[in-house]
Amino acid sequence: MSRPVLTPADVDAALAEQGLAWSRRGDELVTTVKLADFAAALAFVNAVGAAAEAANHHPDIDIRWNTVNLALTTHDSGGLTVTDLALAAAIDLLRPRSED
Repeated sequence: MSRPVLTPADVDAALAEQGLAWSRRGDELVTTVKLADFAAALAFVNAVGAAAEAANHHPDIDIRWNTVNLALTTHDSGGLTVTDLALAAAIDLLRPRSED
């Protein structure tokens, strides 16, 4: 079922309002997460996978040793929807907290 596509301005406003650690790149939301090592990156990807399965919405995932790149879009709608923003927020909750 196709969902309404959000305008770029709506997406940018939602990212700012929700404080999401993602940026808009064309019709995708993108983020990069750096972790301690490959094992930590795999554990994070598995957690993202579980969240994606629960939402029935799946990001593109690229893992390079300790770095995970994620991209979200709603393919059947042809752009970004509230579903992408919701999964981005859920993934942000899985990010490791820095020790600053």
